[in-house]
Amino acid sequence: MTNKRKMITFGPVPSRRLGQSLGINNIPPKICTYSCIYCQLGRTNNKRVQREMFYKIKDIKHAVEKKIKEARRQNETIDYLTFVSDGEPTLDINLGKEIEILKTLDIRIAVITNSSILWKKDVRDDLSNADCVSVKIDTVNKEIWKEINRPHQSLDINKILLGINEFSQDFNGELITETMVIKDMNNKIRDLERIADFIERLNSKKSYISVPTRPPAEKWAIQASEFDINVAYQVFKERGLDTEYLIEYEGNDFAYTGNVEEDLLSITSVHPMREKSVNNFLLKSKANWSIIEKLIKEDKLVEVKYRNKKFYIRKL
Repeated sequence: MTNKRKMITFGPVPSRRLGQSLGINNIPPKICTYSCIYCQLGRTNNKRVQREMFYKIKDIKHAVEKKIKEARRQNETIDYLTFVSDGEPTLDINLGKEIEILKTLDIRIAVITNSSILWKKDVRDDLSNADCVSVKIDTVNKEIWKEINRPHQSLDINKILLGINEFSQDFNGELITETMVIKDMNNKIRDLERIADFIERLNSKKSYISVPTRPPAEKWAIQASEFDINVAYQVFKERGLDTEYLIEYEGNDFAYTGNVEEDLLSITSVHPMREKSVNNFLLKSKANWSIIEKLIKEDKLVEVKYRNKKFYIRKL
């Protein structure tokens, strides 16, 4: 199997939304419609909105099947197969076919999208067979949207919001929303009220309020205060939204599927790991810290600090 195919899947990893999630990385780094200031993978170096094929469908299917077998051999649980990538997963023109094929594996399928091209009917159609779709709604204000999400110049926030609403009315699966609250950006009560008013009109099951918990693309993109986060929660609850925080670390239960270096690099290409998580992972895989030192020396892994914590991220 080529290195390209190896990096298509990662985990299972602990997800604060989806339990134990086997990630499907169907977009090469870092192809996205946005360049969010808080993105854990850094700035977007290839911003686009046109959909295309990045991997062959058969390669994605084989990579997922292989990873499932490896995880099950290690008695690892998989709650979801989740399209969560180094870019925006809906840019994959074969996404609908991939979901259809992977549904035969009898594991629930989730897609985590920034919602930016949901105004395209073919994207909404492709997502219709997923069991769970998470849509990003950081703001409904055009100027704040440009500052936080830094979208492709051709995108229109009003078309995006209409696309989210239309998708929510037709989607039969579980729709959840996520709003990232950033200090001095979208944390004013009026902005939060407008977000909540929009989400109230959607057929969503749950609304998550999140803050950056991993190193962001811009150092100044920091979480709002505890007071502002509580205000956001109260505003959402006042509109009858089933609301939860995503402000705590998701845990250290990263799965080991047989190859320490491959697992570490595939996980950290999408999901930066805390030092404690790495230690736990090495303990589970009966390996030691020399592997980390080796990967850093080989320029494959990078150590970064954020909020007085060490994180390890694959060098993309």
